[in-house]
Amino acid sequence: MLQLYFSPMACSLASRIALMESGLDARYHQVHLATKTVADGDGDFRDISLKGAVPVLVLENGERLTECAAVLQYIADLKPERGLAPRPGDLDRYRLQEWLSFVGAEIHKAFLFPTFWYKDDGSLAKPRARILQTLSVPSAHLADREFLVGRSFTVADAHLTWALLLLRPAGVDIAQWPSLARYLERMQARPVVREAIATEMVLRKAVPVNAA
Repeated sequence: MLQLYFSPMACSLASRIALMESGLDARYHQVHLATKTVADGDGDFRDISLKGAVPVLVLENGERLTECAAVLQYIADLKPERGLAPRPGDLDRYRLQEWLSFVGAEIHKAFLFPTFWYKDDGSLAKPRARILQTLSVPSAHLADREFLVGRSFTVADAHLTWALLLLRPAGVDIAQWPSLARYLERMQARPVVREAIATEMVLRKAVPVNAA
């Protein structure tokens, strides 16, 4: 069985959504990022991954995958009939990778990560100013379409949904971008997405951890 190491409402939420949308069974292990410990057993998370970051997906043969983009595409390819990623070789597959890279680099690492992990001593001024321009990109893209890639939900949507959810607690109101607000509303209306978020919110409230 697949195993996902996650932290509640961290970027690993996208992997949980992908697993649930795919219908794949998985065992979930909660990680406390601040202390780098695994909740079930209090083990050192760095024994699982030297990076000390989620998600980590343990495959059925024991190998481990890290980084959102890789984990999400792997999950999608295990169940190609679910359409969570375009087929390899299809131009839309590269569009998918484009969006996974954009969310990971331009929203997550450039804004969400420093906002949740670093003290705001003035150094966050530039990321806060930049995020306004950054969000104009998916906003324009989604002005006349329902999903990021093609005409159905993909793992890129799972990734962007997570990022948009974290923007409000990070001090950014996406109501400034109506197309993003409508998009997030549509994504949260999906039963699987709603269930995944609810599950992690309960866990987050039980044991508060850093988000990004």
